[in-house]
Amino acid sequence: MSSLLWRITVGVLLALVLAVAAVYFYLDHWARQPLGIEENTAFQVRSGEGFSTLLRRVGAAENPELQRAFRSSTQWKLYIRLERTGRNIQAGEYELLPGDSPESVLDRLVTGEVVRYQLALLEGWTLQQVLEALRDSPKLEHSPRLDHRGYLAEKYSNRGVSAEGMFFPDTYHYVKGTLDEEILDRAHQKLQRILAQEWAARDSGLPYQSPYEALVLASIIEKETGIAQDRPRIARVFINRLQRNMRLQTDPTVIYGAGEAFDGNLTRLHLKQVTPYNTYVHRGLPPTPIAMAGRAAIHAALHPAQGDYLYFVARGDGSSEFSNTLEQHQAAVRQYQLGGRGK
Repeated sequence: MSSLLWRITVGVLLALVLAVAAVYFYLDHWARQPLGIEENTAFQVRSGEGFSTLLRRVGAAENPELQRAFRSSTQWKLYIRLERTGRNIQAGEYELLPGDSPESVLDRLVTGEVVRYQLALLEGWTLQQVLEALRDSPKLEHSPRLDHRGYLAEKYSNRGVSAEGMFFPDTYHYVKGTLDEEILDRAHQKLQRILAQEWAARDSGLPYQSPYEALVLASIIEKETGIAQDRPRIARVFINRLQRNMRLQTDPTVIYGAGEAFDGNLTRLHLKQVTPYNTYVHRGLPPTPIAMAGRAAIHAALHPAQGDYLYFVARGDGSSEFSNTLEQHQAAVRQYQLGGRGK
């Protein structure tokens, strides 16, 4: 090879190297620059979809944020080839964020950092409230099976009577398209774990034949508690009453038994109404929980305070006054409720 040809060859190769380096450094700089996203914007990567297909579909969307993010199709394609990750993006719902760069967007697509939602199921909620919260979560897929109380009872209740109270109140995270029944499954499984743990460490001498009975009382404690430190003493009141074969006489069970007919005003007629849940009429525990109980209420039901308490009345500040005798209780009612009905 002549020296001239050699110099030309070297020159061409050097030019190619410099061109490739220039492209690389340009793309590297471009990939780190903000895309100009002004507000959070969700988009979907379909199952089996490669980046080129995604780029054509999402880039043609009418959403201005998506157009702004993916309009530089040539740069995107070159960057994807440079990174060799175009075929590794994962399906799911993603979100463009203010300050995002091509690099940060691609990182999330490759690692599968999809948008996660959360649903809070609260202590004291009834099954009806849980189902309404599931239905009101638009990113969940609705299972028609949850419209049938018989199905819920059969699946989640060890007695097959009712699924009331058979879920643990907590915040549950999920992705778009999750079946709402999966949330219930997780909440039920968590309740079973916690109830088993608490039952295994329970105090001796408690009037329960099963963890389910403890859960029933825990649900009443949950509804009766105004402040957290009162839970163990409220538990003691009800346990003492059960052990003495006294009626529990707790308003939340009456209200639950009245169902949708209850208008918010508890009357003497309600206290005399015969339902399976009216603890002014029936002795012992109601047949099922009346709401979801949190761990603190379950713990209180299995670790009650010591004492001879048989009554309690609301003080008006969220706390309760506890009494051992009816005379003490009547005095507390006069003091704190000005003649109102107490426990």
